Amino acid sequence: MCQKEMQGLTRRAALTGAAALPLVLGWSDTVSASPYDELRSALDQAVSSGRVPGLVALIARGPDVWTHIAGQRDLESGAPMRRDTLFAVASIGKPLTAVSALMLVEDGVLGLDDPVDRWLPELAAPRVLRQMDGALDDTAPATRAITLRDLLSLRMGLGVVFADVPLARRMQELGVAPGPRIYGEDVDTFMAALGTLPLAHQPGEAWLYHTGLDVAGVLVARASGMSLAEFQRRRLFAPLGMADTGFSGPADRLATQYSPDAETGALAHWNSASGDSFAQSPVFEAGGSGHVSTVDDFLAFGRFLLAGGMAGNQRLLSAELVDEMLRDQITPAQKAASPWFPPDFWETHGWGLGVALRTAPENARGRFGWWGGFGTAFWCDPATDTVAALFTQRMMTAPDDAAFAESFINAAFDAR
Repeated sequence: MCQKEMQGLTRRAALTGAAALPLVLGWSDTVSASPYDELRSALDQAVSSGRVPGLVALIARGPDVWTHIAGQRDLESGAPMRRDTLFAVASIGKPLTAVSALMLVEDGVLGLDDPVDRWLPELAAPRVLRQMDGALDDTAPATRAITLRDLLSLRMGLGVVFADVPLARRMQELGVAPGPRIYGEDVDTFMAALGTLPLAHQPGEAWLYHTGLDVAGVLVARASGMSLAEFQRRRLFAPLGMADTGFSGPADRLATQYSPDAETGALAHWNSASGDSFAQSPVFEAGGSGHVSTVDDFLAFGRFLLAGGMAGNQRLLSAELVDEMLRDQITPAQKAASPWFPPDFWETHGWGLGVALRTAPENARGRFGWWGGFGTAFWCDPATDTVAALFTQRMMTAPDDAAFAESFINAAFDAR
């Protein structure tokens, strides 16, 4: 989720439990023989009301998998949604890139706490703004180098800046400000642009959303000697059977993206499945927001994390590194210095390496996952061995969009 998308979370409904989803969608409380019957009806209502063009929902508890498919992948052609429909998944791809980087840590190629400037010389000897709203040349030297841990924990010093300050304006001018549009130049141009910017914070000092995972994707590519797409295909997607995950896909399987009108809620065409954004290989493979995938591929990824890095009988990542990935990396002081949406976000969440963590309430503690600003949600619950995913193609630009996704996830974990 990026700047505009996350603004919608400021008034997010605090809804939990299986009954919450029908309430979010305007349904009254009902009694049903199965909690999944209630979910199915509520999801169908979301489509029939025009709230979302289509959706694919999946809940897997252990070996048992429940799915529901509704609506259309493209409103103009009337093409129906299918279980294998490809979605632009946006920020739920962040943990894919984090795992890729951690594989290189396990290989001994990268060190989690080593400086990254061997591979990313553009970030060597960074300068740091003396104050967030200051002139871009009013800087001081960084007190230390940027590390891989800083990138994955989003504490590199660059990311979403909501204030109208010189740094934010310059990031917009360079095209590197986080947002729904994928950067259009190559990785070297991207890194060169970042290298001209001062950091907003000292490395490791505060959490700023998004940019660190795009930079981590560049690091994986340079350190491995492959493109990010090729590394992920060989080391992660092929072993897990994630054959439909990458940075582009065939137009006849891609869901068309829609953006709701802020006033009326009407869905406007945002990105055509036959356009050049996801149907063609991109110039820049954005590790933080550029993947396309399916619910079944994310089920495989979720099971891999819940299994502590195992793919069947094959170990892809050490249990120790998976544990580190799922440990809250953000201290209370850093959370206090890192405002986010909704305002109470840090009261119930932490951030690991490339993924969010639930820290409260007690029955949700230990869950991990994230939302994607193009309308996707992916969360795992170790306590119940559950993976839940809800993929839509309605961009998340309003509070109810986040409430809809979160309520489904909570209901999925609570259903028995």
